[in-house]
Amino acid sequence: MAIEFDGKTIETTETGFLTNIDDWNEGIAEIIAKEEGIELTQEHWDVIHYLRDEFIENRGHQPNNREMLKTMGDRWGKKVSSKDMYNLFPGNPSKQAGRIGGLPESMRKGGY
Repeated sequence: MAIEFDGKTIETTETGFLTNIDDWNEGIAEIIAKEEGIELTQEHWDVIHYLRDEFIENRGHQPNNREMLKTMGDRWGKKVSSKDMYNLFPGNPSKQAGRIGGLPESMRKGGY
């Protein structure tokens, strides 16, 4: 699979994850999100940037759904439920947000 963006071909895995994290930008994220039926809001971007920061700044750490709920709750100043996160990313929040964020696919099982 591949994504065409700005005159370039961006390679992806069979499951839609970028093969090179450095190919990512917000325009690529918009394309991936649109393909998945998601219109990105500020809350989506908060989650995506959080996951990218964790991965890049913390030696490849990929937060699970529970970590995401806690961090986004702190960031947004409210209690964030799993339902809230699944409303943003219905295809499994940590995996779908990671895919939109250009991160490698997590092979972790489950959300916790």
